[in-house]
Amino acid sequence: MSEAVQAAADASSSSSSSSSSSSSPLHIVVFPWLAFGHMIPFLELSKRLASRGHAVTFVSTPRNAARLGAIPPALSANLRVVPLDLPAVDGLPEGAESTADVPPEKVGLLKKAFDGLAAPFASLVAEACGGGSAGDGEEAAAGFSRRPDWIILDFAQNWLWPIAEEHEIPCAVFFIIPAAIVTFIGPKQENITHPRTTTEDYMVAPPWVPFPSTLAYRRHEAEWIAAAFQPNASGVSDVDRLLEMERSCCRLIVYRSCPEAEPRLFPLLNKLFARPAVPAGLLLPADIVHDEDAPNTTSDQSFVLAIQWLDKQPNGSVIYVALGSEAPITTNHVRELALGLELSGVRFLWALCPPSGINSQTGTFLPSGFESRVATRGIVCTEWVPQVRVLAHGAIGAFLTHCGWGSTVESFCFGHPLVMLPFVADQGLIAQAMAARGIGVEVARNYDDGSFYRDDVAAAVRRVMVEEEGKVLARKAKEVHSILGDRAREEQYLDEFVGYLQHYK
Repeated sequence: MSEAVQAAADASSSSSSSSSSSSSPLHIVVFPWLAFGHMIPFLELSKRLASRGHAVTFVSTPRNAARLGAIPPALSANLRVVPLDLPAVDGLPEGAESTADVPPEKVGLLKKAFDGLAAPFASLVAEACGGGSAGDGEEAAAGFSRRPDWIILDFAQNWLWPIAEEHEIPCAVFFIIPAAIVTFIGPKQENITHPRTTTEDYMVAPPWVPFPSTLAYRRHEAEWIAAAFQPNASGVSDVDRLLEMERSCCRLIVYRSCPEAEPRLFPLLNKLFARPAVPAGLLLPADIVHDEDAPNTTSDQSFVLAIQWLDKQPNGSVIYVALGSEAPITTNHVRELALGLELSGVRFLWALCPPSGINSQTGTFLPSGFESRVATRGIVCTEWVPQVRVLAHGAIGAFLTHCGWGSTVESFCFGHPLVMLPFVADQGLIAQAMAARGIGVEVARNYDDGSFYRDDVAAAVRRVMVEEEGKVLARKAKEVHSILGDRAREEQYLDEFVGYLQHYK
């Protein structure tokens, strides 16, 4: 057993035997990548740390900070948000500060702008380490006046490591992606020893995974992950950014996951990266509203109408359809999905984000007459939909999802079976893992180009919502929910994570 793995075991043991509140409070700087799928779980982690008495400095940009909303008053003494101005970059739309503000082809430019935050972040850290301006007396009392004990960063800040090393601040990388994709990418040395040079190389499990697994991409997915190993418009590949975490000041690698969600991977990750692979739990939203307790008001009138419609549907009769806000869907994808839902004959609520560059008026890309034909059993929302609120509703019986990790985690809260339509990134790996657990089925598609057709959509929806197989899937989904929805276990993972922070500081 390596020293790092042994120390991990010691830290875990000590953290489980003593309360995190019994140790001195920490000052932790938390800095996510500029995507809401990253910022929201990073902020949730920050809230959990602040609620345990630690001082947390959450770093983002001004517009993102405003969109994330106000810090709850009960946490405001321990959690502050520090905005850094994002520098302008040629070709990046004015005011763009997150991936939600740009089309997929501009994300590389957003990373280039993000790299421009190196100097202001270095100044922020230097000021904190030098005992500079700490704000008012309340901030000083909360612990913001002293040098940071930790920096928790995302995959993208390959430029942050020298800053941390200069000030001798230990770092932890926090992955909001599943442990599966980090395992698939593997450490630098394994990639040197086993280079992947063709698309086919990404279509088999890596040789460093010593047990049978679903860790392999289909061809259209493999082309995406192969591209992640190549430089983008920022001049650096996403994988090269990620693998910079193998520097000496990186003490911990933390995952929005747990062994119950991803069996067998955490011991392997300990070994592969020679650092503790720390589960932070799934960070399920602390304010999940269950249907029987849900308020009847919302600020979005279009969503009020959707909830009123849901209220009239029988329990478990509606499939919720959402492919995330940034999936690379095309007008043809939307058309085939719409016609598939129509063919299925099943009730549905569809949170539809228009394809990139398309007008948000539904009539411009939905099939002609679609909404009128399905009006008695389906509703399409093109405005923002609070997903957790919908998944909590008693009328929902299944979830048609792109299998982003955030959406998959939210599905665990309620035990819904899944109809899965993955596109890029970790989604294919997640879909295969969920199918292997027996809690969902994938829409059949052409794995060479990723295309799918209406009949395939209808067949998958009916398997889950109408046919006998759906009862088995629903039962297994509830079993997974009973394990992964355990709040006491979630809190234990967070307490153990704090134990690691105390042990390694």
